[in-house]
Amino acid sequence: SQLPGWSVGPDGSLVIATGNDDALGLYRCTPYNSYGTAGESRPTRVLLKDPPAFTVRPKEEYFQEVGRELVIPCAAHGDPPPTITWLKVGSVGKSSAQVDGNSSLILRPLIKEQHGVWECTATNQVASVTTATSVHVLGTSPHAVTNVSVLPLLLAANISWEPGFDGGYFQRFSVWYTPLVRHPPRAHHDWVSLSVPAGAQHLLVQNLQPDTSYQFSVLAQNKLGSGPFSQIVTSVPRGFPVTTVPPEPPAMTVHVFLSPPQALTANETVRGVLLRWEPPARASVALSGYALELRQDKGGWEVLERSIPGTDTQVLVPGLIKDAFYEFRLVAFAGSYISDPSNTVNVSTAGMEVYPSRTQLPELLPQPVLAGVIGGICFLSVAVIFSTTAACIMNRRRAARVRKRRQDPPLVFSP
Repeated sequence: SQLPGWSVGPDGSLVIATGNDDALGLYRCTPYNSYGTAGESRPTRVLLKDPPAFTVRPKEEYFQEVGRELVIPCAAHGDPPPTITWLKVGSVGKSSAQVDGNSSLILRPLIKEQHGVWECTATNQVASVTTATSVHVLGTSPHAVTNVSVLPLLLAANISWEPGFDGGYFQRFSVWYTPLVRHPPRAHHDWVSLSVPAGAQHLLVQNLQPDTSYQFSVLAQNKLGSGPFSQIVTSVPRGFPVTTVPPEPPAMTVHVFLSPPQALTANETVRGVLLRWEPPARASVALSGYALELRQDKGGWEVLERSIPGTDTQVLVPGLIKDAFYEFRLVAFAGSYISDPSNTVNVSTAGMEVYPSRTQLPELLPQPVLAGVIGGICFLSVAVIFSTTAACIMNRRRAARVRKRRQDPPLVFSP
């Protein structure tokens, strides 16, 4: 008779939905048809075994200084008892890690190369189960950036990447590039480096030559030094084929077209300069935002605002310096892609009274400094009022004494 949860499949297999003590024992299968049977099969024994189950799991993340010891616990039980192994994800060859008698991972001394994801695996005859943890090694130089991509543009290229771990300190990036000459006159040629603004993960490299391939690489740096260079990606300006230099893999290029913002104009108001524009005429990807750039008196271009929403078509720029000449332009962003700059508009504040004569934008003044300036102005005003009042009182008293002296009769002395 069949027990609850037991059934026989179309091919004659016995299916036991839930294994328990009722399933233990010897089993024989007897095939038959209308002519009878040739006999039963040899017996098979059903045993119940437990798959591994973790009794102690490592935390999701561990942070430890380089050179110190890090112990990561991991334990499991099962029938038969499982074997515990540790492996660093992405490692090549045997790892330098040690495992103690309690199956805990011992990293001593902790080195930069042990940064990453580690997996603890429990295995027995029934199954294997795995859990993972991330190890962050602090106090090191940065790790190499990954997923470097180059978007060819007209005589330019947009470089983007994903940062690696910063080693526990603030990191900055620089983009290095060089032209790739077929027959160089010397053994090697110079590389040019460009600093990347803090917090950015892409950079537009301009003024590239046509019909010339360029190699690009990204370098990360923190207070302890430089990390390794990223992989080298080779590309040429837009309209030419993309090649790679062995043994580097082919560059991942996506044909994305993003035209610049249109019809940028500037209007002077009592609150500042109001800039208006039209969205890009053509964009093969969704627009994510704009960045506003300016330069003063023919100086270098600087980013004034990098987080203008993609749905906006105007922005107010207050607090410009009096008697100065400004130029503004706009670029559009779509994910990690950046358009060419829009047309440039010029603004002169010469002779305008609506702009304060100062060297800093009001919104850039720290709150304590602004409070101190306001307090000083208030104190100076009170002092002027007090001095004026005191002078008026003293003048009135002096005038009263003069009038009294004139009214008193003169004193006569007789000989």
